[in-house]
Amino acid sequence: MTGRTWTLMGVDGLPYESETPGTLGGNARNPRDRLYGRLDCGSARAALARGGYAEHRVFFADEATAVAAGFRPCGTCLKPAYAVWRASRDAGA
Repeated sequence: MTGRTWTLMGVDGLPYESETPGTLGGNARNPRDRLYGRLDCGSARAALARGGYAEHRVFFADEATAVAAGFRPCGTCLKPAYAVWRASRDAGA
């Protein structure tokens, strides 16, 4: 153990300390913006560079956790997953 921990969001939407970093980042600013994506997502990096949602940034261990916590896939870096999410949302409307 290195002694370093990372704060991740769990399936219950609550933060917890982890000995391993998250694999996905997300935005928890408000329900409409609750999305997750790859850590190297160009859209997220651009928003952060503009002073965007840094204080609302959350991290997840994996995609299943992000989905269980109520987040949707990013339309930029996770296009296939976003298309599936969008189709299921549109079908329920």
